Amino acid sequence: MARHSKLQKQVLVLYRHFLRAGRDKPGFVPRIRDEFRENARIKKTDVMHIEYLFRRGQRQLEQLRDVNTKQLGSFCKPAENS
Repeated sequence: MARHSKLQKQVLVLYRHFLRAGRDKPGFVPRIRDEFRENARIKKTDVMHIEYLFRRGQRQLEQLRDVNTKQLGSFCKPAENS
């Protein structure tokens, strides 16, 4: 079995923290899983992008842990008019 790098271990810990924080808030866990699965496609060699997402995830986790957080918002690219 391959060993995980330090960054991979940090991401796994962040994922577990997200799941625990979202457990008590309806609708959060599926969204968390989807987000992590989508970003799992990023190449392991793209360390700068992974570190950026990791730092962003830490900030989002702090927001999720806030008692006043009730919903998740998202930004989507507008559909292009053809």
